[in-house]
Amino acid sequence: PWYSHVEKFAGISGNKDGLAQVPDGEFLPPMEMNCLEKHVKERLSKIYKDRHLIISRTANLTVRHEGRGPCQYRSLCSRGCPFGGYFSSNSSTLPAAEKTGNLTIRPFSVVQSILYDETKGRATGVRIVDTNTKESTEYFAKIIFVNGSTINTSLLLMNSVSSRFPNGLGNDSGELGHNLMDHNYNATISGEFDGFEDKYYSGRRPTGTYLPRFRNFGDDKQKDFIRGYAYAGGASRAAMSEVSETAIGDLLKKDMTQLGPWKFSLRGMGECLPYHENKISLSKTDTDEWGMPLLVIDAEYKQNEKTMVQDMINSGVEMLEKLDFKNIEGIEDTRNIGLNIHEMGTARMGRDPKTSVLNGNNQVWGAENVFVTDGACMTSSACQNPSITYMALTARAADYAVKELKKMNL
Repeated sequence: PWYSHVEKFAGISGNKDGLAQVPDGEFLPPMEMNCLEKHVKERLSKIYKDRHLIISRTANLTVRHEGRGPCQYRSLCSRGCPFGGYFSSNSSTLPAAEKTGNLTIRPFSVVQSILYDETKGRATGVRIVDTNTKESTEYFAKIIFVNGSTINTSLLLMNSVSSRFPNGLGNDSGELGHNLMDHNYNATISGEFDGFEDKYYSGRRPTGTYLPRFRNFGDDKQKDFIRGYAYAGGASRAAMSEVSETAIGDLLKKDMTQLGPWKFSLRGMGECLPYHENKISLSKTDTDEWGMPLLVIDAEYKQNEKTMVQDMINSGVEMLEKLDFKNIEGIEDTRNIGLNIHEMGTARMGRDPKTSVLNGNNQVWGAENVFVTDGACMTSSACQNPSITYMALTARAADYAVKELKKMNL
């Protein structure tokens, strides 16, 4: 229900595909595949029973929603969408918070630590450093939500020390900072396709296609690695790369608008397992200009992830071969953790304070009025984009916090 709650609020376009590994949700009309993507989808379904190409579910509005959008198909989401067609804090959550009349934004602030009252056994507020004046100020609250993005969230908890928590707030287990993960994007497969020379597409669709997990799922059982991966990808057609050096006028225009072949690409998105030795820690000697300890990161992909990459490449190449693509390439990247996206872990949820940092309601063990609901709370990375899960966990925890406040339990 919390997924439905945030999907309705954010506005998610997508298709109900009936696949257990990517459950259907509250979707606006889906974006449309182009001609080659539709061809690949149809052929794949005939060749493989367990592989389904779908249009990606995305936080881009295909229709006007809650006064925002729709998407203009510019694919400039990273600049901030003036139409509100792309879900963001600027277009959605901050305006919603402002409407409550209870929003105060304190910019130019670095949160230095969470204040903990040992007599009350609870956090009382935060200490911030003004980024301009370098002065410290303390703010007080009944509850605190920490959502600084995985690594900075755990940095803050680790820097919040007291006689009760000498190794960081909620760190009785010693797990704070450990089990760092990042999605495994180290496989790319691409190929060219002969056909559809008279076809193209309009606009710049801000999302691609998605081939959900099929490894170690259903009847598939792999001996060499556990868990699985998905593929993000799509088809496109670029202009020809060769332009005559002497061309001007009509000839230049013709050369510049001559289209090259259709291409289809797949990028593996693999699950990264949580390893205790993959960790972050605070430097004992170096600080930034606001007095915060610098982070030391010690993490790597291990054999399970590396073996998975090989299967991503082999499976991707096999599929494109069976689909009659040519000039097929399967490339293994060697990017380490942190050079992909979706950092997770370092303040894991759990049922036992001896083995985790947070309880099942995302509360810090020993400081139950502090909630952590971003990627730091994750216990494994899965192989899907995780942001909607963070949002669902946040809505769930906020609802729980309000109920507990009303019961005078927080």
